[in-house]
Amino acid sequence: MAKSKTAYFCQSCGYESPKWMGKCPSCNQWNTFVEELVQKAPGGAAEWKTGQKAGRLPQPAAISEIAYTEEKRIRTGDGELNRVLGGGVVPGSLVLIGGEPGIGKSTLMLQLTLNLPELKVLYVSGEESEHQIKMRAARLEAAAGGKDVYILTETSTQNIFKQIEQLEPQLVVVDSIQTLYSAHIDSTPGSVSQVRECTAELLRFAKETSTPVFLIGHITKDGAIAGPKILEHMVDTVLQFEGDRHHFYRILRAVKNRFGSASELGIYEMLGNGLREVSNPSEILLSQRDEQLSGITISAMLEGVRPMLIETQALVSHSAYGTPQRSATGFDTRRMNMLLAVLEKRCGFRLSAKDVFLNIAGGLRVEDPAVDLGIVAAVISSHEDIPVPSSVCFAAEVGLSGEIRAVNRIEHRIAEAEKLGFEQIYISKYNKKGLDTSRYQIEIKSVSKIEEVFAALFG
Repeated sequence: MAKSKTAYFCQSCGYESPKWMGKCPSCNQWNTFVEELVQKAPGGAAEWKTGQKAGRLPQPAAISEIAYTEEKRIRTGDGELNRVLGGGVVPGSLVLIGGEPGIGKSTLMLQLTLNLPELKVLYVSGEESEHQIKMRAARLEAAAGGKDVYILTETSTQNIFKQIEQLEPQLVVVDSIQTLYSAHIDSTPGSVSQVRECTAELLRFAKETSTPVFLIGHITKDGAIAGPKILEHMVDTVLQFEGDRHHFYRILRAVKNRFGSASELGIYEMLGNGLREVSNPSEILLSQRDEQLSGITISAMLEGVRPMLIETQALVSHSAYGTPQRSATGFDTRRMNMLLAVLEKRCGFRLSAKDVFLNIAGGLRVEDPAVDLGIVAAVISSHEDIPVPSSVCFAAEVGLSGEIRAVNRIEHRIAEAEKLGFEQIYISKYNKKGLDTSRYQIEIKSVSKIEEVFAALFG
């Protein structure tokens, strides 16, 4: 009887070592090596056979001789997903979708397949039975269009490929990659070697047949996609499905995209009959207030190519303890501390003994520097207990010397604010160069220092 062969794999990057190591030499992470059984079949790993010509090896080609044609993308019935993917699904692409348990990954993928009546789709599930998937499909509005959607409950890649050869689908969805296993790797499903091998087989299938494949991936308690980091390097696109399970709204964010922008954002609303696209996210990110409240401002931000207006909320109070608290939800705490230091140093506001709490409404995570001026105005509004008019919004970056810096694509921000009925927008005076203000109905106020903003808003 042959002796079982074991090896140690890094759970972070997939590095293989014959013995245990405390620190991975590839990614420099500590205590990430786990022992796995790696008894392989004599023939090696299975390969996708369709489309391969026996005896033909790939030959180098001059880049000038390679024919280039524009990718013909598959337009799905989901406009938000089309935007995040860069205009649609690219044939032969491998897309990985990660998210917390119960966030709606399977619902999103099942709804996608049911919205493609002109394509033959194979939905492979290793976690649910056919009856469970049918129950979910019955709740979705698009269930009537799923005549060419085939469900396969299987976890062996060899059996999956046999069914693919017979069915010849035009799109494949795998739920989830952590449940698949290859008989050529003698280790448990979800291990580093199994995830890497199964993904490699699906990658070969996608590239050689030009069939797009969607993979659903689990995430760890830290929020990263489970499995080796090489999993994210192998696929063409990595999408993160985010949101709070106790709220209705979900955010689909592109983390990596070889066929489009990696800074796009899609917003959905979770309903009883599926996910509904939110075409105008500014309406849900702005609360409808009947009275003026201090510490609330509106900022114009960009996510990819999409302009959005978000509500920034600040609360400044006396510190009940010796050390003041600094807390930010949806915004970088270090950048908030920098803005507070600018207010104290350049403007004379004594905030060092005050508790400051900041919140970005709607559950968004904001990294656009254009929200700096809105956050600063919200902090001073709460500090002085003077409300900012609800018809005013902000779009400018704040520098360390207190200057108001210009931001990119100011025309889109102004147009979005005007569309939603705002009367004034504060921008940097450096953004006004070359800006045709005559075509806007909204009043554009250009400022260069924080003091000018405070004088106009708070006297």
